[in-house]
Amino acid sequence: MKKYTVAIITVSDKGSRGEREDKSGKVIEELLKTWAEIVSYSIIPDEKEDIKKELIANVDKVDLILTNGGTGLHPRDVTPEATLEIIDKEVPGIAEVMRMEGFKKTKQAILSRAVAGIKGKTLIINLPGSPKAVRESLEVILEALPHAIDKIKGDPSECAQ
Repeated sequence: MKKYTVAIITVSDKGSRGEREDKSGKVIEELLKTWAEIVSYSIIPDEKEDIKKELIANVDKVDLILTNGGTGLHPRDVTPEATLEIIDKEVPGIAEVMRMEGFKKTKQAILSRAVAGIKGKTLIINLPGSPKAVRESLEVILEALPHAIDKIKGDPSECAQ
């Protein structure tokens, strides 16, 4: 199987100050290890400009950027806004299915403001901040990601095979 390149960006004030271990980023690494190479891993504060800068720094260097954290309702949660400001195209189905499947486990899943989109030839997906929610969300979309990445890169093969 082809290996895809991935950047993990954990958005956490406490994590960026070393006050909290980044367990969510480790869950992402674990779930992707069979088909992806993690080429960048960063922990940054909940600051929109920092998030945008980190996203832009990784665009076109990796196939997939996965953020975790900053997708809720707290005033400091600005990951979706930062993502929306830099993407070229939104891919709403990814976030919709994560919320839909999450809702089956907890009603609070509808409070997620996560987004997904494309910048250049890179797929960017916002995941929640908790390790449990990261695992549940990523497991729902994982199977579709290689196909999505291939299409973004220009794969001409037919989808309806």
